[in-house]
Amino acid sequence: MATSSPFALDDVPLRSRLLLGSAGYPSPEVLRQAITVSGAEVVTVGLRRQLTAGRDNGFFDIIRACGVRLLPNTAGCRTAREAVTLAHMARELLGTHWVKLEVTGDDYTLQPDVFELVAAAAQLVRDGFAVFPYCTDDLVTCRRLLDAGCKVLMPWGAPIGSGQGLLNPFALRTLRLRLPDVTLIVDAGIGAPSHAAHAMEMGLDGVLLNSAVAHARDPIRMAQAFRDAVTAGRLGYEAGLIAPQDMAVPSTPVTDRPFLV
Repeated sequence: MATSSPFALDDVPLRSRLLLGSAGYPSPEVLRQAITVSGAEVVTVGLRRQLTAGRDNGFFDIIRACGVRLLPNTAGCRTAREAVTLAHMARELLGTHWVKLEVTGDDYTLQPDVFELVAAAAQLVRDGFAVFPYCTDDLVTCRRLLDAGCKVLMPWGAPIGSGQGLLNPFALRTLRLRLPDVTLIVDAGIGAPSHAAHAMEMGLDGVLLNSAVAHARDPIRMAQAFRDAVTAGRLGYEAGLIAPQDMAVPSTPVTDRPFLV
């Protein structure tokens, strides 16, 4: 069976290029099964939400029992200072220096505040964190985050939870072209397996999603669908997609030989 090329985050080798969220599932058992079926090895968790719910509610134990790496996020933070504080709490409570950095700047789109995001990223890198910033698809912002010391970027496909897919494929293709050696994971807005496959066919390194699985009629089967879509999309990219043509090109020539030899 064909497999895609090796993948790693923060020098940690991973088999799956699908990262999964953990919020909004109908039950802990459905969450557990969805993680298992998806093949995901990294699951993001909202520390602020879980601290509000209570530290001893067993949520983190459920995730850990799946044998995955926890990626705490700073969802809900509005300033760099708030995000940095929450990241330090996550490192102390969960024993990981990984953090998915989120700093929200707008209540309607939940678009990141890029100024606070870059400031928080720079501070957390200095503090020894591996920072995975959730950002827009703006090339200049992404370069500022790289200058701050980030090795992984998580540009959005569309606003969080919208399910609209890749609203600006041009911007994502530009990021891939201009940042060829940077790990790029599309985060937010993915609504269907075809959206994930599209991102992977464009050469993005991975996909992180939550609502599309958690809110599906059958989250477990949807997790499987996304697993297969991410794999298929990456294999298609690595195999080499044919270039689109403006006119028909016969796939079965009536002359010459059947093989290009």
